[in-house]
Amino acid sequence: MTDQPAGFRGMIRRMQSWEGFLLAVLLFIILTNTALTPQYMTVSNQINLFQLSIEKAMVALVMTFVIVNAEIDLSVGSMMGLSACAFGWLVNSGVDAGAAVVICLAIGAAGGAFNALFIVRFGLPSLVVTLATLIGFRGLARVLVEDRGYGGFPDWFTTLGQRGLVGPVPLSVILFFALFAVCFVILQRTGFGRRTYVIGTNRAVAEYAGINTGRHKAVIFMASGLVAALAGLFYAARVGAVRGDVAFGFELDIITIVLLGGVSIFGGVGTMVGVFLSILIVLNLRNGMALQNITGHIQTGVIGALLIASVIVPRLKPGALLARLRPPVAERRP
Repeated sequence: MTDQPAGFRGMIRRMQSWEGFLLAVLLFIILTNTALTPQYMTVSNQINLFQLSIEKAMVALVMTFVIVNAEIDLSVGSMMGLSACAFGWLVNSGVDAGAAVVICLAIGAAGGAFNALFIVRFGLPSLVVTLATLIGFRGLARVLVEDRGYGGFPDWFTTLGQRGLVGPVPLSVILFFALFAVCFVILQRTGFGRRTYVIGTNRAVAEYAGINTGRHKAVIFMASGLVAALAGLFYAARVGAVRGDVAFGFELDIITIVLLGGVSIFGGVGTMVGVFLSILIVLNLRNGMALQNITGHIQTGVIGALLIASVIVPRLKPGALLARLRPPVAERRP
C-alpha cells in the first residue's frame, strides 16, 4: 500500500518538472496541428517530419554534452556543410564514394580536435574558437565547390537518405533513435556522463577531484565534429546534391533545441530526455507551420523566439510559475 502513494507522488513530481512541461507543450502542438491540418497525422507526413530535419536532431544529441560541459560549439552547421561539400568534391574527383565517406568522417573528428586544441591547450573561450571555425569551415566548403553544385552520387549513397530501410523508415531516422539511446545511457548512466556534469558545474572542483578536464573536453568536441560530419553526409544523401551553403544557419536550430530541452547555457544541468522532447517540439512546430504555408523566414523567427525563451525562462525567480517547472537538482544531475 505504501508503494503506490510513493510512486504516484513521484509521477506527480515528474509531471511538474521541466520535462513534464515540455511534454504538455508537445501534446498541445500535436493536437493543434491535427485540428488544423488533416494530413498531419498521416504516416508519410510523420516520416517526413523526422526526415527533413533529422540531421539537426542528430547533432543536437551530441551538442547536449557540449553545453552540459559548460562549452558551446557554433561550428557544427559549417562542419556539416564542409563534410557534405568535401564528399561531393571527392566523388566528382574520382574518389570511391565509400572512401570519401571515411575521409569526411575523419575531417569531422579532426575539426573537433582543432577546436579542442585552442580551447584546452590555449585556454581560449569555446564561443570565440568555434565562431572562428564556423567562418573557417564554411570558407573551406565554399573553396571546394566554389559556385558550383555537385551531384550524381552513387545510388547506394542517395538510397541512405531518400528511401526506406525498414518499411518506409529511412536509415537516418533509425540511426537517430539508436544514437539517442547511446547518448542517454552515456550521459545519464555512466561515469563519463557524471564527469560531464561535474566539469560543467565547476571545472576547478573537477580538476581538484582528479578529473582530466582537458581530455574530457577534447573527446566531447571530437564527437561533436564527427557527428556533425555524419549529419552532413546524410544531408547530402537526402538532397542528392551539395552547394557551398549546405546547412547554413543550422546551428541556430540545434542550440535552440538543446536549451529548450532544459540544458543550462552555463553548464551542469539538463537531461537527454528533455532534449528529446525538445527535438519533437521543434520538428512538430516546423512541420505544422510548413503545412499551414507559413514562410521559412517566419519559421526562423519563431525558432529564434524559442531560443530567447529557453535562456530566459530557466533564470526566472523561483517564485515564478515556469521556474517551478524546473526539475529538482537531484533529478537533473546523476
